[in-house]
Amino acid sequence: MTVTDRFLSYVAFDTQSDELTNMTPSTPGQMVFARFLKEQLEKMGLEEISLDDNGYLMATLPSNCGYDAPVVGFIAHLDTAPDMSGKHVNPRIVKNYDGKSILLNEKENIVLSPEEFPEMLNYIGQDLIVTDGTTLLGADDKAGIAEIVTAVAYLQEHPEIKHGKIRIAFNPDEEIGKGAHKFDVERFGAEFAYTMDGGAVGELEYENFNAASAKVTIKGRNVHPGTAKHKMVNSIRVATQFIVMLPRWETPEHTEGYEGFYHLVGIEGSVEETVLTYIIRDHDRERFESRKREIEHLVRKTNIEFPGCASVEIKDQYYNMREKIEPVMHIIEVAEKAMLEAGVEPKVQPIRGGTDGVQLSFKGLPCPNIFAGGENFHGRYEYVSIQSMEKAASVIVNICRLVAEK
Repeated sequence: MTVTDRFLSYVAFDTQSDELTNMTPSTPGQMVFARFLKEQLEKMGLEEISLDDNGYLMATLPSNCGYDAPVVGFIAHLDTAPDMSGKHVNPRIVKNYDGKSILLNEKENIVLSPEEFPEMLNYIGQDLIVTDGTTLLGADDKAGIAEIVTAVAYLQEHPEIKHGKIRIAFNPDEEIGKGAHKFDVERFGAEFAYTMDGGAVGELEYENFNAASAKVTIKGRNVHPGTAKHKMVNSIRVATQFIVMLPRWETPEHTEGYEGFYHLVGIEGSVEETVLTYIIRDHDRERFESRKREIEHLVRKTNIEFPGCASVEIKDQYYNMREKIEPVMHIIEVAEKAMLEAGVEPKVQPIRGGTDGVQLSFKGLPCPNIFAGGENFHGRYEYVSIQSMEKAASVIVNICRLVAEK
């Protein structure tokens, strides 16, 4: 079975996560998929296979090198993003992509165009798996799962490739930020691991945003508009005033690389009360703390004009894993060498977001992130190159061998 065969079978499972259920896994489809994978791993003859009640699936490929080698892990997540439906995914393979626009859905005139997504031109001559434009594809992160399983199968078929003990894990709810919350690092038992959850081929990431959420609540006073002068406080209007006080250019649509931002992700309001939901991001810890203080400062400033009107609740979500990876930089060097041997040019870059590996690194499992090969995650224009998935599987195989050699 090829990596493509596995991927196409995996995207048939509806595993969209849901942050509102307060369950683990957050949706039943993730457990259905996990049970399917457990049976698949059992048929492959892997050992120490476990699936707990929270949907965390782990398994072992035993060492064949005859000596103690570091235990390395590979991790991917079961769920797809809540941003768009992952039900009834209808994938299609576009062979030998020619660099032109791809009609995803004739009825709804949905087109995947290099004019809007110029990175498509990097895949001329390759075979692309696309959607029908009505769902996301699920390469994030079913491509990662397919690559890990394919690499393990390859190592089983090629015992001449010596490797130490390999641990693999597939977890739920990464897309809602809870993938590592109930991950048992001690039971996993790896010295370090890699999440196969990056984007385009070559990506290798061990830096990420420091992240926090901010919930700004504006209390108003509703009075009949006919007699409202000097009495009404319209919380919606006060909230819009708060919004424009934040730097206009420090938003996701105006930043890149190491630039942080304030991102307004939700507004819910009436005259009586308006709630603004922000996420705060910055790679630099000092600037991150400064951004949180700025939100608090603007709340105080709002209360000077409208006493007692505004309040804020800020919660840290995760931190930059760089501080946990730098003491073990050899795991980055191994990944870079594994990529080069697979014919892939490493692209070490910061993550403008976070992965399960971030939280796992702070739980004691250093865990950088490697490409899974997809593009345009979380929406109808998502696609993945078959050749990229094959390269990713080769990188995994190379890492296993190199770790045993070292």
